[in-house]
Amino acid sequence: DVPLVESGGGSVQAGGSLRLSCAADRFTATRAWFRQKPGKEREGVAAIDGGDGTTYYADSVKGRFTISQDNAENTWYLQMINLEPEDSAMYYCAARLFGRPYLEASRYNYWGQGTQVTVSS
Repeated sequence: DVPLVESGGGSVQAGGSLRLSCAADRFTATRAWFRQKPGKEREGVAAIDGGDGTTYYADSVKGRFTISQDNAENTWYLQMINLEPEDSAMYYCAARLFGRPYLEASRYNYWGQGTQVTVSS
């Protein structure tokens, strides 16, 4: 098992910024962020390759969200700017020990506990 500990999140007004963090106890090949709105499926937001740092983003967040990592701390981040009410959701970090990054929830073995992001208009 790979426990993932999330931090960050909260409530902001539209146009504001937040940063989420996720820490693992070991290196993971792929790190990602997902979000889930009430009654909706979990959707991939961003992913990063733990080795070469290649990043992937959902179209809805390109240019506003940035995923990054600190391999020395086995930690990755999601910097969110220009937040919109539509970004409100429970955000989860996810990891895989092996393999390439994907934005499909079914490919991930390990999940954080989730952190709520609420953006008011």
